[in-house]
Amino acid sequence: MIRFNLNEEQLQDCLNLHLGLFYPLKGFMNHKDYNSVVKKMQLSNNDIWTIPITLDIDSTTYQKCRNGSKLQLFYKSKIVGILQIGDIYTIDIKNDIKKVFNTIDPKHPGVRKELSKHKFRVGGKVVITAKSLLNDSLNPSNTKKYFKKKKWKTIAGFQTRNPIHKGHEHLQRIALDICDALFINPLIGWKKKGDFSEIAVQEGYKAMLKNYFDGLNIHFDTLKTPMRYAGPREAIFHAIIRRNLGCTHFIIGRDHAGVGNYYGKYEAQELARSLTKNKNLGIKLLLFKEPYYCNKCQQIVSEKTCNHSDKYIDKISGTKIRSLLKNNQRPSELYMRKEVADSIIKLNEDKFIKSD
Repeated sequence: MIRFNLNEEQLQDCLNLHLGLFYPLKGFMNHKDYNSVVKKMQLSNNDIWTIPITLDIDSTTYQKCRNGSKLQLFYKSKIVGILQIGDIYTIDIKNDIKKVFNTIDPKHPGVRKELSKHKFRVGGKVVITAKSLLNDSLNPSNTKKYFKKKKWKTIAGFQTRNPIHKGHEHLQRIALDICDALFINPLIGWKKKGDFSEIAVQEGYKAMLKNYFDGLNIHFDTLKTPMRYAGPREAIFHAIIRRNLGCTHFIIGRDHAGVGNYYGKYEAQELARSLTKNKNLGIKLLLFKEPYYCNKCQQIVSEKTCNHSDKYIDKISGTKIRSLLKNNQRPSELYMRKEVADSIIKLNEDKFIKSD
């Protein structure tokens, strides 16, 4: 049997595949599915799927896989599972990156990460044998049971990689008006340097849940998978994951999963409309406009609920909020609850800002 050592992100993909977060995938994509996803944003069976899920391997392992049927998966020198080899192939990394990310710019964090991977890939079903690893993982079976126990029939999923600010809160409260419940599900996997750390995100939400969301139909749990910063395609991928976790609705707002100026403000929403025009994604998409503070209205609004000129508008900037927090300064309460800000400031910058 061929031995292969997983890095942390590859291990997390294996766990998510085994548990069903990436359903209908049961393993890493074969060449046919990979090509179909890259070119057409669907699996070979025509199901909508937008982000390639592949296992990159070195050239030596690739050669060994030619004559093998199973890959023995190790993490930190301990066996964690088996990959049943179904296919091996090579990819055109730069060409495929351009299709998925709509850029080949190495300054894009997702592109840079993909460029560092091997062109050799192996596809096949993943089975996790180290059951202890599954105990601490987000499990669709558990979330669905929890929602059923609570008798929630409609649940809106909320994806974030940042602590909660007033714009997020505005969208979440709208979702609670629409659905029976809200599932706040921050992503805590790999993120680019300068993003908020997972502890900052969690501490901020703990403060929010305690002081303002207590007693509401809200479930909070974290999702461990890396950020791709793939914008529109990743927005759909995030929706599929939340569908698999039992959500009936999913929020897509401004520049979902975007970074810098690589994607249009509502490009993710445009892709969502296009892909679901003639196909059922299995989850309803809540396409919300950007919330901001209007000094004339004296509240959080959007372009659909306020028509005042720009002179009255204060955008809620995550970058500005992060800059203030780094200097131990509370953002205005127009933008972030003081309890949330304080919970992050007390961590000190070295703990709440990602360093790599």
